[in-house]
Amino acid sequence: MTETNRIEYKRELTDGLEKEVIAFLNYREGGILHIGIDRKGNTYGLADADGDQLKIKDRLKNNIRPSALGLFDIVSEERGSKNILKIIVASGPEKPYHLKKYGMSEKGCFIRLGSAAEPMPQKMIDELFAKRTRNSISKIKSGRQDLSFSQLKIYYEEAGYTLGKAFSKNLELLTEDGAFNYAAYLLADKNNTSIKVAKYSGTTRTDLIESNEYGHECLVKATKQVIDKIAVENRTTTKITAKERQQANLWNPIALREAIINAFVHNDYTNEITPKVEIFTDRIEITSAGGLPEGLSKQEFFEGFSVPRNKELMRIYKDLELVEQLGSGIPRILGHYGKESFSFSDNFLKMTFAVKEDTNETVIKVDDREGSQKGGVIGGVKGGVIGGVIGGAIDAAESLTKRQKEVLKLIAARPSITYNEIAEALSINESAVGKHITAIKNKGFLVRQGDTRGYWQINLENN
Repeated sequence: MTETNRIEYKRELTDGLEKEVIAFLNYREGGILHIGIDRKGNTYGLADADGDQLKIKDRLKNNIRPSALGLFDIVSEERGSKNILKIIVASGPEKPYHLKKYGMSEKGCFIRLGSAAEPMPQKMIDELFAKRTRNSISKIKSGRQDLSFSQLKIYYEEAGYTLGKAFSKNLELLTEDGAFNYAAYLLADKNNTSIKVAKYSGTTRTDLIESNEYGHECLVKATKQVIDKIAVENRTTTKITAKERQQANLWNPIALREAIINAFVHNDYTNEITPKVEIFTDRIEITSAGGLPEGLSKQEFFEGFSVPRNKELMRIYKDLELVEQLGSGIPRILGHYGKESFSFSDNFLKMTFAVKEDTNETVIKVDDREGSQKGGVIGGVKGGVIGGVIGGAIDAAESLTKRQKEVLKLIAARPSITYNEIAEALSINESAVGKHITAIKNKGFLVRQGDTRGYWQINLENN
């Protein structure tokens, strides 16, 4: 474990944090900063990782310009029973990034050179500023200013957030003069954004048998509708035995979901071109506008280097648990499909996934633990609640969110279920599963019995 051009170690949280992050923002590959590990790779850990995580987010939000929100992730990890923090930084689209305190000067701008953050020469600062993206969706003024956001607010509430009166400013939905920008337009309840999902009877576009149109509403809602539609098209055959349930899909559902979200988040909306999905008998094609981001090679793209085209959308999709960590989507797709599935041009990126006729992608063990009706655990449920009554009892729990109820029902059906299996069943990431389970435990519905080889116990008696 040594420092590289993309890896930096800090034994503790110091005053130089912003400098290191700015250097990665200005670097074409971004980078990762570990807090709690010294420069020799020795793990010391952090006494208050949760508190440091909040401090880091606040400092990066307030001390760096242009805004870096949506361009970094802060991940808590455990190494050798010690807690550390990992800050994943994407290459920013609005270089040069700088310390708010010093502005675009050699004292405020930094760049990654080798394994160090160095002051940026004034000539480079001027050149980067001249190239800065001016036609981003955050800078384009929405043609409509009578926008409402009730759908977006509902999604945030379901994720456990409350959008206050200043949400449009906090989510960067305003131009510099205070008007709604194009990002706000895309996320508003009503707009003219249309996403097509077409289905053909053969392997060419000759015979169109179904044409669906989504959109004219919040882009998040349209994304979810397209995901749901493709999930229906991704036919599943099921074989159930005494010990397991085997499912085979036309396409890997995890890769498919990542590809759809990637197309929505990274689409170039500045020319009013939207993503499209086309289903053929032998493949599915997902196309988004915009080629590779400037300065990013194909190799870097496949390795997961992240250069978000629409950082405002990226930030919101992460808040709503549609996106996991920066740069995680493409590697997850490559876990199931080869690089040949991607094709690039100057103006478009297309992902093509061939139909898998004989696939047993998902195998879920069926828990066969038996229980007694008197006391103890019955199928993992405490208090004598069994069978179809479980679902009704969970649905009646007013303190649980809709997603938390879905998680709890999966656990009730199989108390030994893993985080990964819950994530796949609900098409969310594992870190989101962890957050939901923590919330459910804190509300008194869930107790873990045993270690990793144990099971979950549900308590519905007093809830």
